[in-house]
Amino acid sequence: VRRYEDALSVGEAELSTLRRVGDTPDNILSVQSNLACTYELLGRSNEALSLRQEVYSGRLKLEGEEHIYTLNAANNYATSLQILERFEEAKSLMRKTVPKARRVLGEAHEITLGMMQNYAMALYMDDGATLDDLREAVTTLEETERTRRRVFGGAHPLTTGIEAPLRKARAALRHLRACEAGES
Repeated sequence: VRRYEDALSVGEAELSTLRRVGDTPDNILSVQSNLACTYELLGRSNEALSLRQEVYSGRLKLEGEEHIYTLNAANNYATSLQILERFEEAKSLMRKTVPKARRVLGEAHEITLGMMQNYAMALYMDDGATLDDLREAVTTLEETERTRRRVFGGAHPLTTGIEAPLRKARAALRHLRACEAGES
């Protein structure tokens, strides 16, 4: 019901209680992840990023770098980095984790596809993007869109949710090509 402040109070109290009673690291990381979502919904992106980083680090220690929970935490962490326009860090993280997701989860897994979209968005949203970056972003988004359409269908929210980033990446590529053509 969009009562995010209330959700934040409950989430913070839950996390405090879990820590106080010594609950499992898995449960604590899950609550931290939920809390990070709430921070982002409230526009508190720096706090969300801090928690996302803590969750990713915790998942690495708890489950290792190729576990589905760790890969999902990496994807969430990259999203938070993008929100704060820390594109180099997001790209670096995705370059390291996308190949693992492809190998462990497969090309058509929802998390793998989300990571590919995150990577492509970090490429084209970066003000310093080169023509090669923009070409790679468009190619990656096109590949991701085709896979989502095949796996989930054209009307699925994951499929329709990639349409705007793909349009923006193509527009950025056209714009940079036009700028470079005008300079020649």
